[in-house]
Amino acid sequence: MFENLGDRLQNAIDKIRGYGKITEENIGEMTREIRLALLEADVNYTVVKEFIANVKEKALGEEVAKSLKPGEMFVKIVKDELVELLGGEKKDLNISGNPAILMLVGLQGSGKTTTIGKLANYLRKNYKKKPLLVACDVYRPAAIDQLKQLGRELNIDVYSEGKNNPVTISENAIKYAKENNYDYVLIDTAGRLHIDEELMEELQNINDAVKPEEVLLVVDSMMGQDAINVINGFNDKLSLTGAILTKLDGDTRGGAALSIRHLTSIPIKFVGVSEKLDGLEEFYPERMASRILGMGDLLSIVEKAESVIDEAEAANAAKKMQSGKFDLEDFLSTFKQIKKLGPIENLIKLVPGAKKMGLNNIQIDPKDIAHIEAIILSMTPYERKHPEILKATRKQRIAKGSGRSVEEVNRLLKQFEDMKKMMKQMKNGNFKMPF
Repeated sequence: MFENLGDRLQNAIDKIRGYGKITEENIGEMTREIRLALLEADVNYTVVKEFIANVKEKALGEEVAKSLKPGEMFVKIVKDELVELLGGEKKDLNISGNPAILMLVGLQGSGKTTTIGKLANYLRKNYKKKPLLVACDVYRPAAIDQLKQLGRELNIDVYSEGKNNPVTISENAIKYAKENNYDYVLIDTAGRLHIDEELMEELQNINDAVKPEEVLLVVDSMMGQDAINVINGFNDKLSLTGAILTKLDGDTRGGAALSIRHLTSIPIKFVGVSEKLDGLEEFYPERMASRILGMGDLLSIVEKAESVIDEAEAANAAKKMQSGKFDLEDFLSTFKQIKKLGPIENLIKLVPGAKKMGLNNIQIDPKDIAHIEAIILSMTPYERKHPEILKATRKQRIAKGSGRSVEEVNRLLKQFEDMKKMMKQMKNGNFKMPF
């Protein structure tokens, strides 16, 4: 979503990095470019005006003037202001209740029902506790069936009373959750195409009846500036505790996300980053600012790796790499672990400086990954452990067994040997980065 904005901001910042001295003139030039980039990204005009004023004031301050690297100081100022704009400190969920009650609200089409499934999955995965989904959208056709289907896919229980009164359903669900030792109750409420009195009255009644720890508004980040009006409309009646932005992986301009916290005081707590049911991430203002400015987000890569990769298996593979005993069996095992992290090109974008290295536009076809697996699996266990024995006749058999060509088998073996050489150089301290 922020790709175009990120490119524009990075281009503006790259120009000033080379300046030996910061003057009112070159700061004016840079801030004009940043202003245009933000406005084109659909950031609210008032927010842009205040952002630029703050950057300008700090950039022309005494500390920057005396700095040995004023360009770097300017980059830090822009990043700090961007972090502030996105909300400053990360805001955690309040899940202190027993059970903790989370009520999700939003307009129709915002992705609310899918998001509640993702959130339940996130809570179970990260806190190892038991969530219960509650079907209170009794108006939209198939809304209850959709929630039940999500529950089946995730193996998470769903409480439903059909078309009963949503307030009664909510109260009964809380009793049921207490009796059956559920840790979280997530209430899927009804949406409308627009805010109306009837919807708000129902949501207020549910809120008053169950007193949730969290009232989270699900916002489609493709809404643009109207997202601010939607948030304020819900907040006036419900006292929202946070927002969840969906479709952050879309190609929209993304300015609404940069404006929300500043204009509404409602913290963004989660963002939807893919359509998959594990495609929900906590929102870290500092990390998002780093991503936008092309500084990468290594912490998110590490956290993702920790959540899906088997630590003992990874440590064993690393030890084998260092000792030079890494074989194709280990390569296949490592490959399968990496696949758990999701699309590799998405991870590459989080690497600092990926754009400058030309890595940000890399497209990796999932079929290519499947082909590599097929080739290795067509080898015997002995061949995987001793790839040096793979001569012409064996390669022909492997190619035939995997449905690939001998050229592809050779290419894989060469890549494997190149990787082993690189590992050996790293171990000996002779490795130099290719950029």
